[in-house]
Amino acid sequence: MDLLVLLLLCTAPLIRGYRSGLVIDSCEDMKFHYSGLSAQTAPSPFIVTTEQRRYRLGEDVKVELQGPASTPFTGFLLEAIEVGSETPVGSFAIPAGAAKLLTCSQRPNSAVSHTSGFNSSYIQVTWRLEPSRDIKTVQFRASFVQNSTTFWVNVTSPVLTFTNGRAARSAGSLTGNGSTDPAPLVKSARSISSADCGVTKVCFTQPSNCDPAVSSSCYFMSAMMLPGGTAVRYEMTGPSQGYIAFGFSADQMMGNDDIYVCVTDSSGQAVVQRMYSTGHTTPQAVALGNVYNVTTSVQNGVISCSFTTTNIISIQGTSGFSQSYYLLLVYGPSSNGQIRIHTNDFISNSKIAISTPLAVSQDTIPDIVKAHGSLMLIAWMTTGTLGMMVARYLKKMAKGARMCNKDLWFVVHVGVMCLTVAATIIAFILIFSYAQDWSGGAHPVLGCLVMILSFIQPIGALLRCGPQHHLRYLFNWTHFLNAVVIKALAVAAIFTGLDRIDSSDGWLMKVMGGFFAWEVLFIIILEVHDWIVKHTDSTTVEMESALVKGDGLLIGLFFIGNICFLVALLVGIGQK
Repeated sequence: MDLLVLLLLCTAPLIRGYRSGLVIDSCEDMKFHYSGLSAQTAPSPFIVTTEQRRYRLGEDVKVELQGPASTPFTGFLLEAIEVGSETPVGSFAIPAGAAKLLTCSQRPNSAVSHTSGFNSSYIQVTWRLEPSRDIKTVQFRASFVQNSTTFWVNVTSPVLTFTNGRAARSAGSLTGNGSTDPAPLVKSARSISSADCGVTKVCFTQPSNCDPAVSSSCYFMSAMMLPGGTAVRYEMTGPSQGYIAFGFSADQMMGNDDIYVCVTDSSGQAVVQRMYSTGHTTPQAVALGNVYNVTTSVQNGVISCSFTTTNIISIQGTSGFSQSYYLLLVYGPSSNGQIRIHTNDFISNSKIAISTPLAVSQDTIPDIVKAHGSLMLIAWMTTGTLGMMVARYLKKMAKGARMCNKDLWFVVHVGVMCLTVAATIIAFILIFSYAQDWSGGAHPVLGCLVMILSFIQPIGALLRCGPQHHLRYLFNWTHFLNAVVIKALAVAAIFTGLDRIDSSDGWLMKVMGGFFAWEVLFIIILEVHDWIVKHTDSTTVEMESALVKGDGLLIGLFFIGNICFLVALLVGIGQK
């Protein structure tokens, strides 16, 4: 081992290095100047972290250097610098015999390096800024040596800022189930971005090609194989009030999936959990395994987790990093660290191997789902609306006209409402035959309520009493109020359904908002017009005819706009 350390750090004359770790010539640039060798460009498996993100003058700050237990480092150099400068600041204290204090830039004890024979995956030292110095924002940086040909330089910690109050502690070392454990150590998550997607890492995003560093509405996960092919660096982030998760599956359905979850615990901090799903039941938590270099954050409703692991991807019938899997990305609510049914899910359109970097696209929305949404739109924004308006406003237009021994308005009303209920039933059957399960969120609840009340409405109409019956008013009010409730629930169901498939710009939601506003506007206008008709002397034929034509023109104008909004939404759904 002594010879190895000599080979690594004592390659004269390019570096003045000693078996004791006295590597003063590396203080300024943190580089080990090996002849003909370059530092690794891939992310380091070793990290520098602190137990806090703020400090006070004269306060001791614990600094930890660590890596996976299976991959120790044999040499290191650590120092603290002022952000925006290369000047070392503060001084270190070390455990006896564990490391070597160095003088860099003529500042005693301003750096720490290994001692002869060092071979470990963890070391902790203490740093302090002298009380006499100005308040500074500092950052720790380190260089690590793994073996004679593999080393990393300028591995940095999160920034440490000054505070007048008590220094803030990090999430600490929490395992996925929230219990205290020496590993993995958790620190604030660094910025996750789409940089190097398809170059060094596999990325899966929704919307396609979004960048979480730019858009807070971007759902993102990435996987990057580290040198040696035995460890993977995972990242996931997205807006959620509970959790986000990604998984590996043999198919595009839930069940038999290897899953990692980033979930907020009871304290509001994010932790990493590992789960396995069987069938359509809630995934079961399993041992987190060898997970390290964990970074998490919860900021402005966006949950982020990054971590490195040597855990092999394993599902029934397939295992290994080189195998191909479908990627699943989901989010949903949680309660005290326990995940609930996911609100939405995104599935890759093909199997991928995380050992082959590429940008993965989400599967297009199945035609059966598009058909479900289109039928519900037609039913409750056009045909259902027509049936309601005919019954309320157009009786006078067809006064005296009959069909099948019934008033014409009544025949039209019954016909379009039967068509509406039929379209609702078909849409209901289509989506349940596709999903074969109960999905999370408000959308399926609203849809089921619409289906139930829509089925009850024509049954109540068939059982109604005669027009002259003294209890007829009960039917009239019940029939009217049930129709209003169905309409309100249907509109809410449409909004929540569109939200599941809409892109980041929210175009479909905006069009639906305009559609609904258009309908509300004309209902108000028609109600005002109806009130005017009732309070106007319309004894003359000319006056009554003019008022009836007014109703007809308003409803005609309304349906021209209605059809325009409907077509826009149907085209938008078709293009998803």
